[in-house]
This record gives sequence, C-alpha cells and structure tokens, in this order.
Amino acid sequence: MSYESDILRDWYLLFHFGTAEEILEGVAFEPASLPERCLEFPVTTVEAAGIDDEIGRALDLGCAVGRSSFELSKCCREVVGIDFSASFVNVAAEVGRGENPLYRRYFEMHLSDHLVAKLPEGSKPERVIFEQGDAMNLREDLGSFDLVHAANLLCRLPEPERFLDRLPYLVNPGGTLVMATPATWMDAYTPRANFPPGPTLDYLKDCLSATFEFREVSELPFLIREHQRKLQLSTAQTSVWRRR
Repeated sequence: MSYESDILRDWYLLFHFGTAEEILEGVAFEPASLPERCLEFPVTTVEAAGIDDEIGRALDLGCAVGRSSFELSKCCREVVGIDFSASFVNVAAEVGRGENPLYRRYFEMHLSDHLVAKLPEGSKPERVIFEQGDAMNLREDLGSFDLVHAANLLCRLPEPERFLDRLPYLVNPGGTLVMATPATWMDAYTPRANFPPGPTLDYLKDCLSATFEFREVSELPFLIREHQRKLQLSTAQTSVWRRR
C-alpha cells in the first residue's frame, strides 16, 4: 500500500494519537492480554534514548505522522521530523499547528467513524519542524544532532547502508542514536541483495561499531489497528548507541 494513501495515513494517526480506548473499541479480546505499553510505541522509543536533561537538536527519521517528534520536543530545543511520505508530514504539521485533523477509525473496512488527532500534552510544537525527505539521500545542509531517532525505518529502505553510512555525520560526538526495527525485511521494499547477511543487530554492529558504541537493546511492542478484527501486534528491536 502506498504511504501516500488516506487509509494508511488514518491507520498511523490512530497508532500515534489514539487513546487506548479509541484503539481498542470493538475488539474481541481483553486488553489485559496485550503486552505492556504496546499502544505507546512513539513514546517508548523516545524514552529508550534515556534523556534526563534538556538537550539541543534531535532528528526524527521516519517520523510518520509526528507523535515521536512531539515527544522529543519535551526534552529537545529543536526537533526536525523527516518522512518519505508527504501525506504523513503534512498531517503531522497540521497537528503541530493545533488544527486537530480528522481521521477515520475503521470497524470494518467499509464502516468507519471519525476521530481527532490532538497535540500530545506537554509537547512544544514551536520547537518542531517537519519536512519530506529520503533517509538515504538527506539534504547536505541538515547539520548534526545530539540525538537521532529512527523507528521502524531501516527495513523499509531499498539501500539501508546508504542511510547507515550517513549516521556518523548526523550524530554529534557523545550523542545518542536510537534504532528501532521489527526487521521485517521484504523484497517489496529492499532488494534481497541488500538484506543483512545475518541477524539485524549483528549487521548494525558491523556497520556502526567504528564510530558508535553499542549501549543496550530491548524489544518494544507495538500494535497497529487496521480495523476491529485486524490488528498488527509486533515488536521492534530497539538498540541504543553512543557516538564515539
């Protein structure tokens, strides 16, 4: 499905901004059976960075519809959110301007109602800018950052090493990199010749260890509702790195 489609935009708006009650309304199982915090993924990946004090610049690559960028604004003085989808970044900017865009929540794919995407409490949208861009071909004047956050991006890139090769120039010495990926490598997105030769974490260590220190890894669950009978429950292997 195209990342410019209205349906996908609506799924991601619910994923990023929906409350637990909104996401789970009408589903046929007990919410208590779900992994803890699986409905807060754009928050938990930001928390994985372990930022205690306010820092300078943050880059949110693959920001989708913007929730993680707004979460970063709570602890970063400047946030740049970049996504390949113009539809995603446009609606993220609408949220940031307080326009409360409407989106559809599906009960069956031909039956839906409307919800409102609201700015997360405590976020500082004046610190955030969104732009359309390609993680494999970022503009040269982007500068460097104290934190780079890339959630569910890596395994959707045709040439992931082009992105990984740019990271030493994007993260300031002593800065933090958060890389979250479900490692769902598919021919539809990445030519098989560009798949990791083994486990994704080993691949990242091979690509990054010359300039980054590996700190820790965890599995963060996330749930995306398509409709009340189809929900994607996954985990993203979330690794944290420090720029040498």
